[in-house]
Amino acid sequence: MPEIPFGDLAREYQEIRHKIDPAVARVLSRGWFVLGPEVDAFEQAFAQYLGSEYCVGVASGTEALALALMASDVGPGDEVITVSHTAVPTATAISMTGATPVFVDICSDTYLMDVSRVEAALTPRTRAIVPVHLYGQCVEMTPLLTLANRHDLPVIEDCAQAHGAADHSRKAGTMGAMGCFSFYPSKNLGAYGDGGAVVTSDAGLAEQLRMLRNYGQRRRYEHTIKGLNSRLDDVQAAILSTKLAFLDDWNERRRRIASLYRESLKDLPVRAPAERPDCHHVYHLFVLQTDQRDDLQAFLAEQGIRTLIHYPIPIHLQQAYQDLGYTKGRFPVTEQAVERIVSLPLYPQLRDDEVAYVIDSIRRFFT
Repeated sequence: MPEIPFGDLAREYQEIRHKIDPAVARVLSRGWFVLGPEVDAFEQAFAQYLGSEYCVGVASGTEALALALMASDVGPGDEVITVSHTAVPTATAISMTGATPVFVDICSDTYLMDVSRVEAALTPRTRAIVPVHLYGQCVEMTPLLTLANRHDLPVIEDCAQAHGAADHSRKAGTMGAMGCFSFYPSKNLGAYGDGGAVVTSDAGLAEQLRMLRNYGQRRRYEHTIKGLNSRLDDVQAAILSTKLAFLDDWNERRRRIASLYRESLKDLPVRAPAERPDCHHVYHLFVLQTDQRDDLQAFLAEQGIRTLIHYPIPIHLQQAYQDLGYTKGRFPVTEQAVERIVSLPLYPQLRDDEVAYVIDSIRRFFT
């Protein structure tokens, strides 16, 4: 019986080690490890790839969001609207600024922010909106940006799972005031350690972000504002520059695997995620919804197939956020989804025969 892990970064490394090893050796030989030439090169390359003017490399995706909020003057007493159905770091970043996350429910077919619910969540304390491009697909940005502009609120995109995704030909991260990326190793574009970036086409915001990530310095030892230590290192930047050349091909492979899953399972009592029209979904995750989620997950484990749930407990029901005062039943679409969703193995190095085995196993469970 084959063993199919949920992800396999060792397999990825073996595929590209002939490119990765010289890139890392180049950094080690140069001896410049923090905010050096490799960071500059990656920032330029990633900004160009996205179609943004500026990219500011930081230490993690969580800190990318926090720094973007700080650059927008979000702080204690403020509110930031986002979703409860996301990884906890989205809310962590808001909390890091002293602001309060305010949640809205999601759409039942895409699991993304229900933009129609945002306006009702606005209060005089609202200072920003953070849509989460979850699972590799963009939130419906046009109406959200229209709403945000009407209320003079910055939109800060959480793109941690959407490297290369697009909404009507606009790349994730380029539509709001800023876009925030995580380069955690399992992401579509991942480092071999932690890393993140904020992209923007606003020169003033880019300068503010560069100061905030490096102790508030404009020049060495001259601290203009109060900042943090949140810097991308050159080893990770060199790895990211190398892997960026593979991103589009890897995303197409993800889309191919998702298509195989979708077509082969469409007659079963499962629901595949909807793809929004005129959007480019890059399938960081392929999430099925079924009433028999727990039994299916147990059966697949018996077949050697590793699955996960993204995410089993929504943020508004997490113990850490009970102080917000939300109770069970507040976001019914989110709460129903987390009881029914399961993420299947999906990564570029997953072979067609392994995909076929996953499909066959799911079909055997339902027949």
